[in-house]
Amino acid sequence: MRIKTKLNLGVGLLFILIIILSLVSSFYVFSIKKDTENILRANYNTLEYSRNMLLSLDQMTTDSIKARAAFQVNLQKQIKNITESGEKLATDNLKKKFSVLEQNTSDENLKTQIRQDIFAIIKLNMDAIKQKSDKAKQTAETANFWIAIVGTLCFLIAFNLLINLPNNIANPIKKLTSSIQEIANKNYSERVHFTNHNEFGDLAKSFNTMAQKLEEYNNSNLYKIFFEKKRLDTLINNMHDPIIGLDQNGIVLFANDEALKIIGIKSEEIIGKIATDIAVSNDLIRSMILKETNAGIQKNKALKIFANGKESYFEKETIAITIVPTGEENPIDIGNVIILRNITPFKELDFAKTNFIATVSHELKTPIASIKLSLQLLENTQTGFMNKDQKQLIESIKEDSHRLLKITGELLNLSQLETGNIQLNIEQSNPSEIIDYAINAVKIKAEQKNIQLITDIQDNLPKVKADKDKTSWVLINFLTNAITYSSENSLIIIKTIAQGSTITFCVTDFGKGIDNRYKDKIFDKYFQIPGSNKSGTGLGLAISKEFIEAQNGTIYVESELGLGSTFGISLHAVS
Repeated sequence: MRIKTKLNLGVGLLFILIIILSLVSSFYVFSIKKDTENILRANYNTLEYSRNMLLSLDQMTTDSIKARAAFQVNLQKQIKNITESGEKLATDNLKKKFSVLEQNTSDENLKTQIRQDIFAIIKLNMDAIKQKSDKAKQTAETANFWIAIVGTLCFLIAFNLLINLPNNIANPIKKLTSSIQEIANKNYSERVHFTNHNEFGDLAKSFNTMAQKLEEYNNSNLYKIFFEKKRLDTLINNMHDPIIGLDQNGIVLFANDEALKIIGIKSEEIIGKIATDIAVSNDLIRSMILKETNAGIQKNKALKIFANGKESYFEKETIAITIVPTGEENPIDIGNVIILRNITPFKELDFAKTNFIATVSHELKTPIASIKLSLQLLENTQTGFMNKDQKQLIESIKEDSHRLLKITGELLNLSQLETGNIQLNIEQSNPSEIIDYAINAVKIKAEQKNIQLITDIQDNLPKVKADKDKTSWVLINFLTNAITYSSENSLIIIKTIAQGSTITFCVTDFGKGIDNRYKDKIFDKYFQIPGSNKSGTGLGLAISKEFIEAQNGTIYVESELGLGSTFGISLHAVS
């Protein structure tokens, strides 16, 4: 029998017995109430009328009209309330004798007979009260009997349900729970055996089917793949760097906890969604999924994000994931992994370094300027004449102080760039004037190596939107490097090219050129080509790049080892 049927039968029978108990109790309570009301209505009222007639009879005299009237009223009520056998005869006799008494109220013998008739009526009702009381008592005893019988049946059924029902339900559940725990502990051979054809039997059958399928799944390669995926997900989630994975269609495949924390959205709001759709309402996602210009690993500028309760800096690294399908030779792109490396500690150190360099460079400029002034005074003949050795020493000190002043100037420019304090004065500048200023600045150095500076400037060039001083500084840096790495009696060409809305300034030398291995690093701070002149700081080209990009321009280099180099910048022309 099914558990639901058992419950329905047991609880239904208990419910029916409770209804029967209620009906029996109500029936007997109503019967007792009826008997009680019958005594009150039929007998107690007669006793009350009889008592009133006796009182009126005792007060009755020749002139007592009021007493006779009261007797008459109670007699009429008694005539209407005759309920017992023999009571009518006694009442009729009373009525006849009272009619006679009204003619002669002083007849004591008649009053005595009337009292006897009243007592007879009282006795009849007293006997009736006793009989009805015995009947009510018998009804109450019968009620107690049947209520006890039905109550006992209800108790036995309820007790049986209390003892058997919990065990019938709890024991199979306990056994099933134990089996589920075994399954959770990867004991997939566990089975549940219920012989009853009830709900638990059906549940056991379904459970055993599930356990069998789990056992088959555990023994399959799919389980191993899923287990490895789970391990990979755990590894990604435990990484301290934010990581987001995209497929070839730009759909987010995964995002670890660190990524979700800095993005500020929940996992279900990003996993399986198109990244470009999320980027519409999330600036950080938009900056993270910017298309890369080159394949493979690309590093971008640091992203400033408020994370871990402070402004943090992250370096984005996008790794293109490719695979070679089975039986094919060419790899295909299956997605990208975006990694944000937390470089906040390095940025903080870099800021400290920048501030230190700025402070030291600023403090060095004053004593260096004093040294140069002192050298000018020493070279003045009014302070005295110097011999040849002294002049050589003065010249050596002058070159060293000039180099120190140049280094401190570059360091100050670098600190301004890194702290964002650089001030640009963008205006409409004449390209010819910028080139002339740069050539005049390096003319003497070029003459010392007998290097000829050749200009190729187009006529009627439009003006450019540029900071004249900083752009000239960049060209001077190009020319200085070209002179340094060119041999004596060589050429350096300064050329301008107008293309559309841009003007390009090119400086071409015919020196030893740059190895392809170093082209991508030539604009990095402090980088110097191995084997090159180490007199500089390695900051000139890095500062040049920052100056030009701050003006929304571009900077580039073209070089072949042994054939020279061309450094160029492109700026927007005034329309």
